[in-house]
Amino acid sequence: MSQSNRGGSRAAKLVVGGLVAVLVASLAAEAEAQVRSCGPPPPAKPERRTAAESFPPLPLPATPLRRSEKKREPSPPALVGKVIMGEVKWETDAKGNRSSYRDWMTDPSDIRNLLSWTNQQLHIRYRAVDTDLATFSYDPTELPILYFTGHDGFALKPEFIARLRQFCVDGGTILGDACCGAEAFDKSFRALAAELFPKRPLEPIPMDHPLYSSFYPVTGVRYIVEKVEKDDVPRLEAVSIGCRAAVIYGGGYDMSCGWDGHLHTEGKRYSPDAARKLGANIVTYCLATYELGRFLATEKVYHQKGDPTRDQLVIAQVVHDGDWDTQPASLMSLMKHLAENTTVSVQFKKEDVDLRSIDAFAHPILYMTGHKDFKLTDEEVNNLRRYLGAGGVVAANACCGRKSFDEAFRREIARVVPDRKLERIPLDHPVYKSVFPVQKVEYTPLALHDFPGLDRPTLEGIAIENQLRVIYSPFGFVNGWSGAPNPYAREYATNDALRLGINILVYAMTH
Repeated sequence: MSQSNRGGSRAAKLVVGGLVAVLVASLAAEAEAQVRSCGPPPPAKPERRTAAESFPPLPLPATPLRRSEKKREPSPPALVGKVIMGEVKWETDAKGNRSSYRDWMTDPSDIRNLLSWTNQQLHIRYRAVDTDLATFSYDPTELPILYFTGHDGFALKPEFIARLRQFCVDGGTILGDACCGAEAFDKSFRALAAELFPKRPLEPIPMDHPLYSSFYPVTGVRYIVEKVEKDDVPRLEAVSIGCRAAVIYGGGYDMSCGWDGHLHTEGKRYSPDAARKLGANIVTYCLATYELGRFLATEKVYHQKGDPTRDQLVIAQVVHDGDWDTQPASLMSLMKHLAENTTVSVQFKKEDVDLRSIDAFAHPILYMTGHKDFKLTDEEVNNLRRYLGAGGVVAANACCGRKSFDEAFRREIARVVPDRKLERIPLDHPVYKSVFPVQKVEYTPLALHDFPGLDRPTLEGIAIENQLRVIYSPFGFVNGWSGAPNPYAREYATNDALRLGINILVYAMTH
């Protein structure tokens, strides 16, 4: 990816070219009559920026305007469904006039304004629609994003929970925002996330996550908490499925009032400027990772999973307290290419091993990956040290090239072998020619965006008795092995990820 503004602009035009830049959306008259706004919406000043400042989005296909259509443009594709929630409530104004409203519509124009503004910034064309969970198809190809907002607590029917879970697994995204930072909604949305994915926590996302850089580089934001303004880091939270954030939450701080243009100071909120930038990043991220979500929805099965282990290579993956299993099928793809390109006898199964168990010592190669920070226990550190001393090999990579895992792996492996350190593996090392001669490699666009001119493999290692016992890459292999369409991965391109992976496995087995 070019680093110049001109090159970035060309890239952005290639990505979003051909899409119309006008948002045409309106709510039904009946819904408009039953709203209560959190406050008056002052006009927001438009902001301009060049696409070279960030990695460009990869939007869903829009309906093109055919040349034969002269009078009427096609309807923009629906991107966000604002979920209809809450009972009808009534209030009386000072003049005695009664009006009704529902909690989900107290910021009536929030998501419409965000999409209108984002459409202008990205030169795309999408719209929002009101969505009833009782009639929705739960098909992300119909609506990729479901948006929950309000002040009040809520609870969904069990059948809705099951279908929302499948919606996320199939590639959809759930977006939550506590209007005015309302505690009742915050508590209910967190409970919803826990019910949807009991084993996947809703947790703060690290600052190197693409949600903070997908369109605007966001390193700090302004908060307004009970009329007091302060600057701090953003606090978005997410539930991740593999390499994708499937549930995104404002962290209990209001974004919807900022999208609607309100400036009142009560409650907990992001400033309007911060809310719009985070909102644009969320929209961009969801557009860019839509195909990744659909890819991950296709389950790939290790067909020899239940078979007893024979005298064949079986990959053992280390279980740690981070997100250790980001893409379960990636190893199967690597093993398939290993069997096709070498004489190695492969058994298509994957064993998940606990370093506290003696089972780890039954495998010549242990594999580690993840996005997030993790920490080994003292027992795990001691056992891994014994494993390496006995001739075992640890192969690891930072999935998507994430800094959090990179920092954690370097810290933990230094605990395992404190008298040695990771060092760059020279290009004349046998690991680069055990099967394929590898001297130059291709990286993903984002890796090249962040590290211009990168064209050599970036493997590091620790040698014990003159043989590599730890082989590590700060750039990821996972998406390349599986062929996942992940625009936010700092990794090796698919062919080179596979070649390096095969070389590492063959070197480990023959040395």
